[in-house]
Amino acid sequence: MVAYPNIYDSLAELMAGMDPKKVLAFHAPQDIQSRVEFLLEKKQTVGLSEKENEEIEHFFILEHIVRLAKSRARLRLSQHQA
Repeated sequence: MVAYPNIYDSLAELMAGMDPKKVLAFHAPQDIQSRVEFLLEKKQTVGLSEKENEEIEHFFILEHIVRLAKSRARLRLSQHQA
């Protein structure tokens, strides 16, 4: 996975600034969570195709961005409450 921290940080900052409470409440839909669990299990047992590996890598990148956004949203909320 190629890391582009400045892009990730910029997108996370944008998301966190929109509505911090909505960012914190966000969770991937159940069908996506189920797909990721399936791919992780398949990776450990029989392995993934190139397409499946790309799919899970994209999910991990998006998950990273959402985690950054949630962290920043928490920080914004705590600064407003102080």
